[in-house]
Amino acid sequence: MNELNELRDQAYENSLIYKEKTKRIHDSKIKNRVFNVGDRVLLFNSRLKIFSGKLKTRWTGPFTVTQVFPYGTVELSRTDRPNFKVNGHRLKHYFGGDIPPMVVPDLQTFPMDN
Repeated sequence: MNELNELRDQAYENSLIYKEKTKRIHDSKIKNRVFNVGDRVLLFNSRLKIFSGKLKTRWTGPFTVTQVFPYGTVELSRTDRPNFKVNGHRLKHYFGGDIPPMVVPDLQTFPMDN
């Protein structure tokens, strides 16, 4: 019985060590992004999984940050839509330039030269 108790205690300690290591690895992969009011950002659209294609972009925007809440919540605005709140992990900074369209237009075919 004593050996079983010792084995159980060792297994419990090993599981705690494993959980701490996996948490440390997970937390190291989270990017700490800081957003300020007035920043322009792109929003990751995670709902494109059903009809996703190779040429579709999963980022929409740009949006403007209107308010930053604690714990990573950010309020976004656009001129033609009402404000809404999102998790800051779904955002990345927008530095300008053109955003590719949601769908790439059909390619034109040209006749072969003989």
